[in-house]
Order: sequence, then C-alpha cells, then structure tokens
Amino acid sequence: MSSVFETRVPNVAGNQRLRVPQMDGFQAMHDYYSGNPEEREIGIILPVGCGKSGLITLSPFAVKSRRTLVIAPGLSIASQLFDDFDPTLENMFYMKCHVLDGQPYPEPAEIRGNATNVSDLEEAEVVITNIQQLQGTENRWLQSLPSDFFDLILFDEAHHNVAESWDLLRRSFPDAKIVNFSATPRRADGQVMAGRLIYSFPIVDAIEHGYVKRLKAVVLNPRSLRYVRRQDGEEVEVSLEEVRRLGETDADFRRSIVTSQETLYTIVDASIRALQKIRRDTENDKHKIIASALNFEHCIQVVEAYQARGYRAAYVHSRQDGAVNQRTLERLKNNELDVIVQVRKLGEGFDHPFLSVAAVFSVFRELSPFVQFVGRIMRAIDQNDPLSVNNQGTVVFHAGSNIARLWTDFQEFSQANQEFFDRLLPLEDFDFSNSDEIEIDPMSSARRRTEVNIEVRAQEEVSVVEIPLVLQDDEVKRALELLQSKGVTLEDITVAYQHQPVPTTRQRERQAARAAVDNLVRNEVGYILRERRINPYGRDLDRNHIGRSNFVVLKAAVDGKINELVGHEAGMRHEFTRNELESIRQNLRNIVEDTVREVL
Repeated sequence: MSSVFETRVPNVAGNQRLRVPQMDGFQAMHDYYSGNPEEREIGIILPVGCGKSGLITLSPFAVKSRRTLVIAPGLSIASQLFDDFDPTLENMFYMKCHVLDGQPYPEPAEIRGNATNVSDLEEAEVVITNIQQLQGTENRWLQSLPSDFFDLILFDEAHHNVAESWDLLRRSFPDAKIVNFSATPRRADGQVMAGRLIYSFPIVDAIEHGYVKRLKAVVLNPRSLRYVRRQDGEEVEVSLEEVRRLGETDADFRRSIVTSQETLYTIVDASIRALQKIRRDTENDKHKIIASALNFEHCIQVVEAYQARGYRAAYVHSRQDGAVNQRTLERLKNNELDVIVQVRKLGEGFDHPFLSVAAVFSVFRELSPFVQFVGRIMRAIDQNDPLSVNNQGTVVFHAGSNIARLWTDFQEFSQANQEFFDRLLPLEDFDFSNSDEIEIDPMSSARRRTEVNIEVRAQEEVSVVEIPLVLQDDEVKRALELLQSKGVTLEDITVAYQHQPVPTTRQRERQAARAAVDNLVRNEVGYILRERRINPYGRDLDRNHIGRSNFVVLKAAVDGKINELVGHEAGMRHEFTRNELESIRQNLRNIVEDTVREVL
C-alpha cells in the first residue's frame, strides 16, 4: 500500500506561508534525487530560525518516501519534530502552513522506550526519535526491523553525527537515502558533514528576509596587557598585537583571558553595555545575555560577576540535577533572569528569541561550535521584519581569546554560496591533538581539572571595536571596496570607543561572593563523591545514623572547616565579610583536602 508521501502532492511552490529556504530546499531535494537516483547521502545547511523543522516535514514528499526515519540528537528536539507531524495538534506543520488541504495526513509514530512497539512502527509512515533510542549493536529496534524498513533517513542537527551510533544506522538500513540537516557545514569534531551539499541558505539572505537578527561583534582591545606566568612568577607586558598573537598560539593564554578577573570583568561589563543599548533602543527589558563558560567552576565565577553588578544571573550545566536546570530555564522564559550562563548546555532545541547578547567566556577551536553558540541569539523576535529594532544581536569577546579569527570565518560563512562549502579547508589542516580546550563530560569520574597557568594582572586603555557581520547598505559596500582598493582595511575604519566599566557596590560584591562560595563548595563535594564512586544520596558516611545523605555529611564537614577558618559559628554565614569570603576562596582547596582526609 502506498504512503501519503507517495500519493499526495504538497502545496509548496508559491505557498506564502512557507519560507524561501523551505520552498527552495524542497525543490533542490526533488531535483537532485530525480536526476541522481543512485546517489544516497546529501546535506542541507540552514541558519537557525529559517524553518529547518518545516523543511524536514516536507522532505519525505520530495523523494516520495514509503517510510521515513527522522533522527534528532536529543529528546527535546525529537519531541518538537514529532509535534510538527502530529495531526492531533492544531499547529502541526501541514495544517498551519496549508501544505495539505485536509486528511489524510502522514501517519507518525515516535520511538520512546517501552511505550512503543513494533506494530506502531509498521503502521507508521514517518518515525521520529532521538539517537539515544537507537544506540548499540544489540539495540532491540535495529535487531527487529528489516534492512529495507525505511527508505529515507533524515538526520537533524547532523553536525552531531560523529558517533558510532549514526554510522550504525547507515549500515542497518543500507538502501535508505539520507539527508543531513545542520546550521553549519562542519561536524562537532571539525570534519565536514557527510553527504554532498545540495542546498544552503546564507545568513546574509536570512537577515535580509527578517528570519534572523542582524549581528555585530564587539571586540575588547587593550592597548597593552600585563600577565604573570605561574611557573616562574615573571610579569610580562605585551602590546595589543602580541595579545592577538598569543590568543592564536597559546592555549594557556586564551584560557587566562576568559578566567582572570581583570579580563573577565571587561567582557562582563561590555556585554552589559551592549544589553543596555539594545534595551534602550527597543524600550524592551526582555532582551537578555547568554554567556558561554569553560566548565562548572567557571559558570559560578561568571554568574558571580554579573550578580555583583545587579543583574539577575543563573547557570545551567549537565552536572546539575535536571529539575534544577529546568527551573532555571523557566525563570529565563518568564523574564526573571537577565543573564543565562552555560557550558554547551543551551544547544539546539532551546528557542528563546530574547537572547540578544552573546558573551564569549569560553574557547572555541572550530567554527562549528562557535556558529552553534552564536545561533542562540540569532532567532528573530519580530518575524519577517528585517528593519525591526528588536532584531539585533551582539557578540562580545576579548581580542586575546582568538575569537576574531572565527568571527572573520563567520563573516565569510554568513555570505557564502555553494562555492564556500566546496573549498572548505582540507581535513589534514586541522589539529585535534590538543584536548585541553574540549569540554569533557562533567559526569565522568575521570574528569581532569585544568589549571590555568597564566594570570592577567592589568590592561591599559581598553577600546571597544564594533564589527558588523553583514554590511547592509550597497553604497557603503561600494565605498568600502574603493577604500580597500586604496589599501585601507576594514580594521582601520571600524567604530572604536573607550571601554566603560559597569559600576557595582561592595554590598552586591559580597552577596554575590557568598553565593559563589556556596556553589563552589557544592561543586567540590559533588566532584569528590563522583571521583570516589560514592552515591551522594546514600548513607555510608552518616556514622551517627541521623538520616543525613553522604552529600550533606561531607558538605557539612567542609562548611565547619570554613567557619573555623574565619572564626564564625554555624548559621552565621550571613556575617561573612568580603575579605573573609576571599580568604575562603583562596584556602578552599586545602580545606576540602583536609576534610576528605578526616571524613573519608
């Protein structure tokens, strides 16, 4: 029996409810497979906010699929994709965009643990799931389904498909055609996404259509910078040019830029200034900052800096309980936060258009994760309105963090056509040997703590340079081309002004420091228990049998030693001074080690 994808003709060409890349991407798929029926795997690049989910629902019609498998990188995206196919919902894609005029609709099913059985899949024309449901050679679904069960596989966010699980799916259904969808041509490991790229929609076009925000970069350029290398204690002063060079070549230097208080504060202050400007221009206080951090401890440091300046900040991290992260995201959506800090946690599937400033406190070695992070602020607030003041985003970074190179790549990527992807750097030019800058799974008990061996002591005359992602005005473009022909560079004529620190109060600094110390203690306790494979909810350490968990026992012991250090009784933490809190932070590692020896 033929499927709906084979028998019905969708309303695509000229459909005013569809976006340009949805119509063009559909046609590109249809034309390519019609002319190359023997070809198996292709790729499609769409920026965030350009209707990728909608194009996924159209794709089975483009190839007249008998039965399609849609794979998402996680549960959140899988649920969103299923909703687009679900005929019981009024806003399902085919109804909302008038793609199909009434029933029958394609029959969907989702693989979700034991709630699904094989008969559900046999009756379905499109099956949606997340990759985790199909992992492992002993997977019950892969073992029970024949190799010709699917004739089309759609990989959403295909830059994730590095793992063996994705290749296993390819081998399990060897005759199925494969379409990879992503916002970037490179996978998470820096390699080019699989499949011939048949269609891409440049960000410059997305901006012109009002699908995404207009973006600019704000770069912090110190005239000079002083830093100390911890191995020899020598203080070195370097010029801006040397700051940039070290940022490109020295991993320790890059990490010091985003962790040392002196430089971290300038990124915080510049991002706040950018947020203030957007809120002022739009008269809308819903605009927010998203900040990228290196690790859990760094999240705490960044949150503390924003809180000390009177901004409501919180973080999400995979080390935290899922319910805690979810409450934080709800606060964000309910406009109860000004700043959200994350370590690659707010990835695909999180849609909050009022994220308008991206503050870069982490290290990106490749364009792909950088594009994914910037994508969090790209979603347009006022749809299809390229002139809306709400549709503006700002990326803030320090000259020493080596982001300027990626911004230049992003500028080229944003205006790219097919030729850009055809001339991507060859794989052998990439060095993946240095794993120091790759985020390790924070749940792993083998996590190595990375010490930063450089501390930035001071910066002189920090200037702020604004660099637009895309030049909108044709006359400006022509003028720039003329200037460049005369030897004048874009750097010579960018907008520059002096950096202005954001004022804070000592009371706010103390309150933020107190919250940070508590978070640091919780982090240390959790790390120790994981490292020693001790269940935090167990009772092994509760030697007095008073019903306290291992986590509570160990944290209470650390808290007790902290109180001894600063001479306060239990329950008097609200009396800690700024100096006492600083002393606690400087001695925390020794306190924790002493506690471990006594308790464990």
